[in-house]
Amino acid sequence: MEKTLHYNLMFKPEPEGGFTVIVPSLPGCVTYGKNLEQAKEMARDAISGYLYSLKKHKEQIPSDADSFVTTINIGIKKQQAKKLVYA
Repeated sequence: MEKTLHYNLMFKPEPEGGFTVIVPSLPGCVTYGKNLEQAKEMARDAISGYLYSLKKHKEQIPSDADSFVTTINIGIKKQQAKKLVYA
């Protein structure tokens, strides 16, 4: 019987093009794809490799089944915006 695991992905557009993908619940699980479709497929592959390593080392396998991701917008004054450093 196969179990389905759920993982949240964060896609960050890169200045040179493509997307970096971060899997927050799997520390260090980061990959890249030239477009969203490839980035998602690369993430699937990276997660599979990460899970294989966890199983091999008899470590607990986390899942995001009970979590969710949202965003929040914060309004700032123009003067404050000039002082911000964007990463």
